[in-house]
Amino acid sequence: MGPLYGYTIIELAGLGPAPTTGMMLADMGAEVIRIERGYQSDPMQLKDASFRGKKSVVLDLKSAEGREILLTMLENADALIEGYRPGVTEKMGIGPEDCWKRNPKLVYGRMTGWGQEGPLAQAAGHDINYISLTGALYACGNPGEAPIPPLNLVGDMGGGGMLLLSGVLAALLEAQKSGKGQVVDAAMVDGAAQLMWMFHGFHATGFWDAKQRGANILDGGAHFYSSYETADGKYISVGSIEPQFYSLLVELAELDSEKFASQMDPRQWPNLKNELAAAFKRKTQKEWCELMEGTDLCFAPVLSLTEASLHPHNVERKTYIEVDGFTQPAPAPRFSRTASTVQHGQRKRGEDNEAVLSRFGFDNAAIQDLKDRGVIHTMPVE
Repeated sequence: MGPLYGYTIIELAGLGPAPTTGMMLADMGAEVIRIERGYQSDPMQLKDASFRGKKSVVLDLKSAEGREILLTMLENADALIEGYRPGVTEKMGIGPEDCWKRNPKLVYGRMTGWGQEGPLAQAAGHDINYISLTGALYACGNPGEAPIPPLNLVGDMGGGGMLLLSGVLAALLEAQKSGKGQVVDAAMVDGAAQLMWMFHGFHATGFWDAKQRGANILDGGAHFYSSYETADGKYISVGSIEPQFYSLLVELAELDSEKFASQMDPRQWPNLKNELAAAFKRKTQKEWCELMEGTDLCFAPVLSLTEASLHPHNVERKTYIEVDGFTQPAPAPRFSRTASTVQHGQRKRGEDNEAVLSRFGFDNAAIQDLKDRGVIHTMPVE
């Protein structure tokens, strides 16, 4: 049983960040019940790892009776997660105040891009927009070129889903002491800003040029912290920041120690990067792995999504698992006594209608009546 066994979380269906939070809560043992949006079909979600471990209830929240069912469920839940625009759940009659009338201890987790207030609060957006407003996107890419999005990891997943997760867990701990719930306002723009904390410090000490990309120590500008092409057209990465690690890089790559002596002189970085690029082109990725992998050089091969699950380190640690017929990341972090597990794969939408509603006090006749009137649905197999 995971560390959150015994907790019940209601997740209002959405995309990306909030489902990430729900997935991790489910991996940690919480009962996560995903409230689906009726008969909508989205082929993009046919294979979605964030659905794992969650129960599925298809409930018409546009109807008064559907909303009443949700509120009844929340009376015995620990937290709600929603990712609507600010004010939407209030208009529906399922906002924080509505829910606290039924369960004062409920944690109300809100996931938005811009936050619950501010000039942009009601505007649509995506990861790329949120990280644009925090300096994160500006810092990613090559000199003289347009910024390159770091997938949707910084805004959606790290600055969004992980931020909401930490907020919900903290609020659950506080509710145990106070007996009162509260709103967790997790905004992706706030989370992306949090993730940039180190670079604010670098900039304040004159160690980071905020007007440049691809010219600083951690953005690929430094020759000792970058990725390089190998003789077979693949890539490797080095992160030899500390002097002792840098010395090992110079030694194993057979570089001129005098020429590479000025490690921290940014004026030398472009030329040294060209020299190092030429050196790494002399061997294949496999040959460099045999020479450098596992040393203190701070080295790793650059692997594709499909290659990553086959690397011996990831295989031994079981970093990836197969659920629903496809490879996906295993639960993380790891607990020594209450291990996280994937309780089951993706449910058919509405598969748990009867079981969940029965647990929350609805008898068979009431459930059948709700089905007959379309308040709850079971989705057909797509």
